[in-house]
Amino acid sequence: MNFTKKEIKQIQDQGLDVKTIESQLAYFTKNTQRVQLTAPATVGDGIVQFSDEERHEFSKYYDTTSINLSVVKFVPASGAASRMFKSLYQFLEHYDLTKETINSYVNRTRSLDLFLFFVTVEKLPFHDQVFETLKDQYPDYKSMPIDQRRYIFVQLLLGEEAFNFGHYPKGLLPFHNYKTHITTAFEEHLVEASRYAKINGTSTLHFTVSKPHHQQFLEHFEAIRTIVETKTNTTFKISYSFQDPKTDTLAVKMDNTPFKLDGKLLFRPSGHGALIKNLNALEADLIFIKNIDNVVMEQYLDCVVFHKKVLAGALLKLQAEAFTFAHELDQNEISEDRITRIANFLSKQLNVYISPEFEKYANRFKIDYLKTRIHRPIRVCGMVKNEGEPGGGPFWVKKENGELSLQIIEMNQIDTTSSQQKGILESATHFNPVDIVCGVKNYKGENFNLESFVDAKAHFVAIKNKYGKKLKTLERPGLWNGGMALWNTVFVEVPLSTFNPVKKAGDLLKAQHQLEP
Repeated sequence: MNFTKKEIKQIQDQGLDVKTIESQLAYFTKNTQRVQLTAPATVGDGIVQFSDEERHEFSKYYDTTSINLSVVKFVPASGAASRMFKSLYQFLEHYDLTKETINSYVNRTRSLDLFLFFVTVEKLPFHDQVFETLKDQYPDYKSMPIDQRRYIFVQLLLGEEAFNFGHYPKGLLPFHNYKTHITTAFEEHLVEASRYAKINGTSTLHFTVSKPHHQQFLEHFEAIRTIVETKTNTTFKISYSFQDPKTDTLAVKMDNTPFKLDGKLLFRPSGHGALIKNLNALEADLIFIKNIDNVVMEQYLDCVVFHKKVLAGALLKLQAEAFTFAHELDQNEISEDRITRIANFLSKQLNVYISPEFEKYANRFKIDYLKTRIHRPIRVCGMVKNEGEPGGGPFWVKKENGELSLQIIEMNQIDTTSSQQKGILESATHFNPVDIVCGVKNYKGENFNLESFVDAKAHFVAIKNKYGKKLKTLERPGLWNGGMALWNTVFVEVPLSTFNPVKKAGDLLKAQHQLEP
């Protein structure tokens, strides 16, 4: 690429250099390395299904054990809401009010999202705010044709000189409309955390945000702080971090040439995988991870909270046993029966691959082998039944050295041109809702260096949208797939009712985001 002087300066201001950018561009023309799926993780084969009795036992265990722990809720929240309004951006770009009706445009483009938006817009939590502005700016709005009113409404909703909600961080967008107030996803995360991550009256949360939006988050918290702390009887300790701009990658158009916005190169955060550094910097015994848009209204919280405690209790029980075994292995004097028991624990409880050659090793080599497997961070991940949501899922994967590994795999990592791999994908029964509890310390109370447990090869090309336009971006190993590929992993089935993401505006009309009638 022949970059202009202005573009070279922009690259340098990003903390990068031209050589790095050229290597990124070259990657888009290479064949992305794909994983080798061997089978979907299913109940009884990679996914645990607890009985009601076990769930209550784990929940209670978490309640009694967590009071002596440091607990943090980690929420990736740097994403803007542009994807939620994709169909509206396309509408503003392509619709001509003077040439056709909105109904004819919807029929021509077959945009179900746009049809549902206009039919149900009054139920969306940001409707009244935008509509009041429309009435103020257009006193004669009642005499306007309905199509003109709708067009102006969308302009106000997304216009940079108006509400600009597409540029809003998703966490600060109006999400839930209660009878007396409107809440954001950020506020709902605080309320939720007060129910399972409150230790001695304090809930600690960490949000990863984009630097330009940091001040908005600070101001929003100060605006709601007294209300939410009083309501939940909780003191909130909140910290923020940014994705390092040096981990950003250059976006390209579908023909692999640089994507430009207003004449400037577009750099994008390289996926959640870059956040492993942010996670690594936290000081905590237990970390809950949940996406910013996966929240519910308070009336639906009981189920969510209960299953969070179930996952955490299961992790703490497994971790306690793992710590005992890790300590024994470090003593280097351990019986053969005990070695066998530890190997069985790793294999059956933590899904760790044990080589078929293991039994042939001398005891000292067995001990060394087991040490490398047990001295790892542990994650317990909730999995919901697959009902067609886009995204990753739990699979058994064969690594380059022949070992089998239990992983969360994203669609972009799978070779769907292979009928065999596509067949495995289509037989998957569960989906990854990003409902994760992490144990990030060893038995001595020392933090693992989480960057040592990343599969650096697990990066991939993803197709995104920017204001309704397709682009490609290079993503680093995802936080919960390649970023945690070398963790000890347990998948647990949780109810679909615990998974309520908002990927498009219409999702806010689903039951868990609406007041009960």
